[in-house]
Amino acid sequence: MPQTATPTPGKSLLSPSDHALIMIDFQSQMAFATKSIDAVLLRNNAALVASAAAGFKVPTILTTVAEKSFSGPMFSEVTEPFGNKKLLDRTSMNTWEDAAVIQEVNRLGKSRLVFCGLWTSVCIVGPALSALDQGYEAYVIADACGDVSTEAHDRAMDRMVQAGVRPMTSVQYLLELQRDWARTDTYDLTTGIAKKFGGGYGLGITYAKTMFGAHEG
Repeated sequence: MPQTATPTPGKSLLSPSDHALIMIDFQSQMAFATKSIDAVLLRNNAALVASAAAGFKVPTILTTVAEKSFSGPMFSEVTEPFGNKKLLDRTSMNTWEDAAVIQEVNRLGKSRLVFCGLWTSVCIVGPALSALDQGYEAYVIADACGDVSTEAHDRAMDRMVQAGVRPMTSVQYLLELQRDWARTDTYDLTTGIAKKFGGGYGLGITYAKTMFGAHEG
């Protein structure tokens, strides 16, 4: 009997209401040693993710490690979209071992978690694999993460993917939240974020709109 297709999204695709985002250790001390991605691009991609999550009202946890004693403040590009949201500071390298973070995960009540931050091989591998062990679905935004070398980042991503983590990118995250240009209530939000942080894609939107009034959908 032939399979019957329906115009419905796959269950593994993200929507604004079905997951929580955890942004980890986007701090100056962690960024100084990051070599797998240019610091400007890292900050841009982190800003894109934060702006998308805040704009689509995705439940989000912002957490730092040793903020005042060692690692410094979280990137302003990450914190500003969320206003005066409280940052959860930790001593543990593995976010999942921090009681305050886990209390917030439980309060939010989402079984699907999206992670990004510094460094991939320590502060992202730890919580992603720990969440998987406890039955959560885990996604990692690979280009909003970084590590001390390309090798360290790539092997960390390999390890997580082999364990069942689903990798994605920052622009992919934004567009997956929008998913349909007919959703006019978030159209300007999505294209605005893309124009500001979407690199060549954003330039293309600006050009098309300016030169001949083009409009997606």
